[in-house]
Amino acid sequence: MTETTPGATPRTPELRLASGLIQSLRQDLITDAFAYRPLPLMRTDGPLTRRLPRRIRREAVYLPHAALCLTAFFVVTFTSVSGRMPPAGALVMGLITAAPVVMTLVRPVGAFWAAVAVTLVFSVVNGSDPNWPWSPSTFVSYLVTVTVVAMRTRPRTAGWMWLITVAIGVAMSIVLGHGHAITLGPMAFVSAIALLTVSVRNIRKQAEQEVTAQQEVTAVERDRRTLLEERTTIARELHDVVAHHMSVVAIQAEAAPYRVKNPPPELEAAFVTIRENAVAALTELRRVLGVVRSADYEAPDAPQPTLASLDGLLANVREAGLSVEKTVTGAVRELPPGVELSAYRIIQEALSNTLRHAPGAATGVEVSYVLGGLGIRIVNEAATGDARPSPGAGQGITGMRERVAMLEGEMTAGETDSGGYEVAVFIPVATSRPEPAKDPA
Repeated sequence: MTETTPGATPRTPELRLASGLIQSLRQDLITDAFAYRPLPLMRTDGPLTRRLPRRIRREAVYLPHAALCLTAFFVVTFTSVSGRMPPAGALVMGLITAAPVVMTLVRPVGAFWAAVAVTLVFSVVNGSDPNWPWSPSTFVSYLVTVTVVAMRTRPRTAGWMWLITVAIGVAMSIVLGHGHAITLGPMAFVSAIALLTVSVRNIRKQAEQEVTAQQEVTAVERDRRTLLEERTTIARELHDVVAHHMSVVAIQAEAAPYRVKNPPPELEAAFVTIRENAVAALTELRRVLGVVRSADYEAPDAPQPTLASLDGLLANVREAGLSVEKTVTGAVRELPPGVELSAYRIIQEALSNTLRHAPGAATGVEVSYVLGGLGIRIVNEAATGDARPSPGAGQGITGMRERVAMLEGEMTAGETDSGGYEVAVFIPVATSRPEPAKDPA
């Protein structure tokens, strides 16, 4: 199968493959080859660097830069000592040989082409060298350069550098060899090992980064999904509570005129208005909140739980093996249905978390009826015995915070000094106490 474009001849698969290879070579080693890309500082949060003193750790970020500069100094020194030319010329040749190593600090891809150029120059100048075309100093410089460049680029670039290295060695042996022994074999082997090791490291590091990023995205999506599910549950429960009471208001408003003998017309009109408003509010409530019900959701037949049902909840928890004590302070009074339901659910979720994370721990539940609202406190001690905690989704606290925020309350949750856990909630409740009549005098 061939690829055709309007006004052009068909392209064979071989041509498309060659075009793709040339394009990848251009992207990796030609386009912006000498772009300024400084070597980043080394991270100091590793298992070894974390143990260093703070002053040393602050300077350890420049360790890769120091290592490359030290390697360049070694190359200059070795070239100057082992050369057969005057000291000045040997120093110049050493500086030229070490230049690609230093270039990797700022222009990595350009450093590779500089190493190739140094190799070509030295192959002509040192034609009589028994280690032609890579002398020991140029061998080290070239190997360090390609290794550092591979560490700072993609694995495909490492493959291109190795192919170019082998191609240069073969071409020079054919054109300029003149029967000399060449070091292409050792260079090809050692560079292949180094580039393969670096490529595997880069691929593994990239895979770990992708997995970490995916885990973070998954955790965010899971938190968001849990939050939406909890809000949906709250909306369903509020729908049931509010709809029930609005229905009662409408029925009572309709039946009220019949409880009074010969009610005045104004009273009848007032009850009619109350009923109409209640029915309209109920209709609007069902229209808005009814969308949160899934297709298979069914409203519970039993009434929604309140704080009056708390004893039954504690009895079930005790049967599950949790030692729990309840304390009620203040004057017990009837609270709005939404507050009663949310308080019950918060205590239920806190006790469920205790069963999962601190099985067998002594737990206390305190309900405080205060003038401005309702206080709830659930405290458990550290887990005891041989029971092991069960892993949970970790979203119970999120659901409790949602309920408290919906009621404009406050909540704190955290570990205690003794190793246990404490959840403290305050839900404000507006007082409906009528104001005393003022003396007309």
